[in-house]
Amino acid sequence: MLSLDQILHDLDMADGQAKNRLAWNPEREGSIDIRIAANGTWFHEGRPIPRDSMVKLFSGILRREDDQYFLVTPVEKLKIQVDDAPFVARLVETIEQPGGSAIIFTTNTDERIPLDDNHALRIVSSAEDDQPRPYLMVREGMEALVSRSAFYDLLNLADLQETQDGYTMTLSSFGKSYTITPEAA
Repeated sequence: MLSLDQILHDLDMADGQAKNRLAWNPEREGSIDIRIAANGTWFHEGRPIPRDSMVKLFSGILRREDDQYFLVTPVEKLKIQVDDAPFVARLVETIEQPGGSAIIFTTNTDERIPLDDNHALRIVSSAEDDQPRPYLMVREGMEALVSRSAFYDLLNLADLQETQDGYTMTLSSFGKSYTITPEAA
């Protein structure tokens, strides 16, 4: 298991790399038959991409612009399809630190994302089936859908508090409290 310091260092390094990627503005644009399914599986021409290393490579050059997603290199920008969110948070854990614990999510591309002010958690309540759909901000406007099992683990970490309107659930990470409140779809 990585230490919290190593996770935060890795995030800082990724932020530095992101600044370089965001500066890429290639002239050549197009589209490619790549789709990210709602469960996080990447497809090329209708077939799953079997190599995790390729998926990780592609996820590293993924960019969101408005509601569209692109794979961007210094020489070309290719539009892809994303069914829901480009990432899936499959694991949640706590790491103890002085002053409290930190909640850390691990995505399907092995990125470790803390619950903090830069990586907010939001929950959308579907009007169709009234099921909560939790999302975690990963980077640059891109979110991870929190898997059902990770969400249940997250709920086990929450504190139930009585309010004048009923009950609310809060999570504590890095010494701050975050309220779990569904928003309308």
